[in-house]
This record gives sequence, structure tokens and C-alpha cells, in this order.
Amino acid sequence: MITSKLLNIGYGNIVMSDRIIAIVSPDSAPIKRLITEAKEKKTLVDATYGRRTRSVILTDADKVVLSPLQPETLAGRVQAVSALETETILTNDET
Repeated sequence: MITSKLLNIGYGNIVMSDRIIAIVSPDSAPIKRLITEAKEKKTLVDATYGRRTRSVILTDADKVVLSPLQPETLAGRVQAVSALETETILTNDET
């Protein structure tokens, strides 16, 4: 049984790592438009606690999540979660 892994996106906020489609920088015009549209549709989750938005997380549930952490930091955490999940699966298969 594979369980969903949680990803800390800053200040104690957590998302399910298997629901993430993309982690992008908020600097480009298309991403800024995406954020504005998500605000209008009420699908935006602001997890920055008033800090500067450094990354935008897009989920498969059409939610847009703003994070104060760099995209590279979040990507590293996703990879660590994936590695841990793979290790757990391999360990469970051996027993």
C-alpha cells in the first residue's frame, strides 16, 4: 500500500506531494495571470504569511498554492520524499 507523502512548503504549511503538477517561479507574466485568475475563482491558497512569494505550486485539483520557499528548495524536498517513498517500498517488498 502506497500512502501519500506530505511536503512542508514553509511556515508549517503542508501539501500532498503526489498532488503536485508543477512548482514554478512567480516572476513570469503567464504565472502572474494564473495567480490573478486563481484569486478570482477562489482557488488560490496563500501560504506565504505575508512574506514574498518565491514559488507557485500547481496541483491536479486546479488549486494554486503560493509558497515563500524557492522552487529549488521545494524540488529538493519533493525528491527527498520520493526517495524515502521508494526506499520504504523496497524495504516492504523484501519482507
